[in-house]
Amino acid sequence: MEINGAPAHPEDLAALALSNIGHFTSMRVEDGRVRGLGLHLDRLVRDCRTVFDAHLDPARVLTLVRRAAADRAGAFVVRVTVFDPAIGLADVTAPATPHILVTTRPAGPTTLPPLHVLPVTYSRDLPEVKHVGLFGQLHQRRLAILAGYDDALFVEPDGRISEGGTWNIAFVVGNRVHRPDGPSLRGVTAELLRAGRPGSTGPLRIDELAAVQGAFATNTAIGVRPIGAIGEHELPTDHPLLAELAETYRAIPGDPL
Repeated sequence: MEINGAPAHPEDLAALALSNIGHFTSMRVEDGRVRGLGLHLDRLVRDCRTVFDAHLDPARVLTLVRRAAADRAGAFVVRVTVFDPAIGLADVTAPATPHILVTTRPAGPTTLPPLHVLPVTYSRDLPEVKHVGLFGQLHQRRLAILAGYDDALFVEPDGRISEGGTWNIAFVVGNRVHRPDGPSLRGVTAELLRAGRPGSTGPLRIDELAAVQGAFATNTAIGVRPIGAIGEHELPTDHPLLAELAETYRAIPGDPL
């Protein structure tokens, strides 16, 4: 764990822990390569402007990520968190000087059983930003797991499906991909798949699931994961397009760090 390339100390993390103002991206590194590396960097620059009204140098971020990844082999996850120790409860309007916290953790498997998710009426604050305010979505995940599900699926008050707890969702309709247009994060994995399989985008309500032939979740850590049920509505997980999308994602070569 390093901040701006130096070991992180507790006092450096106090504002992040106590005020929770910041944003991040997580990228899966496999043999020194990252799928969608440029998209991750673009996200950090874009979100830094939104959250802090400040510029973030992507070259500096990349240097720090390379430093964190230098001594690791195989597959692991690098998380880059952008925050400012000077901005906290006492002063949220101070001009920001972005600090870069880089952490690593082991990567989990990418072949996982289908998800069984609980639809809940919930919207993240500022859903277009991957910010560090995770309480709400993790609370919904916890409640879903305690109720016997794997995760929560967020639904707008009008019934439109938006996103999962930490993942995007898309559906198989006929032989094409349909992405719901509820407020959600622009996921890097979803964007990479969209480039190869554009499909359609539009509203999909929770009461319209009878019209779909499959569903899947995407994020950097898991790639493409089928969804076997939404609430009590079961979905097939053997549609050929699901396997095709998973293989398409695995075949993306990734960018060298």
